[in-house]
Amino acid sequence: MAEFDAAKAEALELKYDTSLQTRAIGPILYKFVFAFSIFFAAYHYITAGTGVPVDYWHMGTHMSGVILLVFIGFPAVRGQQTTELSANNWWRYANVPIWDWLFIIAGVSSAYYVGITWYEIDFEIFGFEFQLPEQVLRQGNPAQIDVVLGTILIIVLLEAVRRTLGPIVPCIIIAFIMYAVFGMQMPFQILKHPGVNWNLFINTMYFPEEGIFGVTLWIVSTVVFHFVLFGVLAQRMGLGQFFVDIATVCAGRYTGGLAKVSVVSSAFFGTISGSSIANTVSTGSLTIPNMKKMGYPGHLAGGVEAAASAGGQITPPIMGAAAFVMAEFLELPYTTIILAALVPAAMHYVGVISIVHFKAKRLGLKGLPTSEIPKLWSVLKQGWPTAIPLVVLIYVLFSGYSPFMAAFWGISTALAVGILNPLHRIGIDDIFDACVTGVKYALSVGAVCSAIGIVVGVVNTTGLGFRLGFMVTEVAVNIGESVMPLFTFLPIVDFTLQNLTLFISLVLIALTCIFMGAGLPTTALYIMLATVAQPALGELGVPPLASHLFVLYYGVISEITPPVCASAYAAAGIAGSNPFKTGLSAFTLGIGKLIVPMVFVYSPAMLIVLPEYFSWGAFIETTVTCAVGVLMLATSVSGYFMAPMPGIFRALIALAGMFMVAPGLNSDLWSLAFAAPVAAQQIIEWRRGKDC
Repeated sequence: MAEFDAAKAEALELKYDTSLQTRAIGPILYKFVFAFSIFFAAYHYITAGTGVPVDYWHMGTHMSGVILLVFIGFPAVRGQQTTELSANNWWRYANVPIWDWLFIIAGVSSAYYVGITWYEIDFEIFGFEFQLPEQVLRQGNPAQIDVVLGTILIIVLLEAVRRTLGPIVPCIIIAFIMYAVFGMQMPFQILKHPGVNWNLFINTMYFPEEGIFGVTLWIVSTVVFHFVLFGVLAQRMGLGQFFVDIATVCAGRYTGGLAKVSVVSSAFFGTISGSSIANTVSTGSLTIPNMKKMGYPGHLAGGVEAAASAGGQITPPIMGAAAFVMAEFLELPYTTIILAALVPAAMHYVGVISIVHFKAKRLGLKGLPTSEIPKLWSVLKQGWPTAIPLVVLIYVLFSGYSPFMAAFWGISTALAVGILNPLHRIGIDDIFDACVTGVKYALSVGAVCSAIGIVVGVVNTTGLGFRLGFMVTEVAVNIGESVMPLFTFLPIVDFTLQNLTLFISLVLIALTCIFMGAGLPTTALYIMLATVAQPALGELGVPPLASHLFVLYYGVISEITPPVCASAYAAAGIAGSNPFKTGLSAFTLGIGKLIVPMVFVYSPAMLIVLPEYFSWGAFIETTVTCAVGVLMLATSVSGYFMAPMPGIFRALIALAGMFMVAPGLNSDLWSLAFAAPVAAQQIIEWRRGKDC
């Protein structure tokens, strides 16, 4: 039986996730960071159970902690992450230069300033009188000190994001800032607006409830951090091993058993993991080497793990914490989001496991020997206590309590089970290490979600989302009018200009989501895409829930889309394979995730929770034909069903799969027509092989 090693998984994640790679610091400062991280985690855990302070104080505290740890841990220039310490001098202490200490002072002061000056301030010191009206009276007319400190906070946050995630996201945010301020200078008439002077811009971005102190920072400080911490603790107390063992029992004995173990265990890990890379290295550290031993090519072994692990970000109940943000944006119950996401997530795993199965058949790979498959009763007997925290968390969530209350009880149960469980007991050192690790995981997300609030504020202030939606629609109409004559010669296609415009718009928005989502943590990418790209879908009449899930899906696909596919690169590192080839394998394995969003836009019955679209007939028809279509596409990707499949037949079954996925009886009939010669070829080849 494979043994899951949490420490090994964390070491692999540190190696492949650049947002976790920090510089060496002096011993005194290291102890401070260790103690502060424990305090930071304890503060969030306690306030989740007892109630958070006033929002601007709580968000200010969270942002201050993130700023402090980012500028201590992340150097200004990538590549300075070193195990060697520089000598202390007047401009450097504990390997942290003076400019980073100035960033910390400026950032923490700016973060707490909103709370400190919320009420009127009036004092005199050394003959100097300082008077500042309460914050509500400064709305629309900020004081000069408001503007100065707001500007400083924006600069600090942009630098924090650059250090943790690289320069792309800060450049995007700067582009939005320039759009807000220089609206009259925009090149296209549809994008022009009067512009916002800098004082009013800072007023909107700095003061709650918009901008930096808006919904994005609130969600990350009350939900995302807590679930990251829960995931780390759950792994430490043995839930990771339990998932791997259950997956081995469920899938290990079948064709291509180890690859199916990877898919199933990654689906389980998706319930607790907020990171595709964390998911990849956790299960991949076990499954990828074993897959290679069983005969899988390295790029395929890595691709299987990356594709399955990226699915964790769309798998209920956590979905990389995007489910909680989506519930906040749409003002819907959390349970509604989860129910809507169930079937689309299942379609993704149908696609991955089907391709895995057919590729294994083509390569002649068998399942695990019976001797290497653990007994179900033994697994349940030893591992059931480790599942209690997850059960408690889900129960509290579905009982109608807030997500951070659910996280509080999940963490509390994980601590209790971890301390009391004699089969997998954790000590105080394990708890402290989990706190430190959880805080480190949350730094890049905390920094980018604080800064992404600027994008949200700009879009809401300028109406940019609706302007972009109109532009997408206009471009799609122009393209549709140009290509419409081509479809009049195809009797099998019954496209109207309206249908063609919708399809082209969806493709354009999907491509935008993939490009914009590259390299971003799930929560941050969803917030940005829901703010920028989703309004375009609203202009096309797509239901809000379907449009939000649409942009989330295509944003997450960036995790396995070359050339920027962090999960695939992590898997390639473990597999020792070519990263780009591994990324291509992961992308083809994720075909279900690529297709399914189109399905639930055209047939929202798949989402279950939209009563105006749902009926059992429509739901069953959409779900069954989608699953069959994904299966057909899997055989095309694999080049195998009952026997090897030549190129022309792979193209035919791919076309059949596309028509079967498309909702509607007419498209299903055409799908069967395309699939018929493929079925005949497969039966003939199968019988021929059987006779031999």
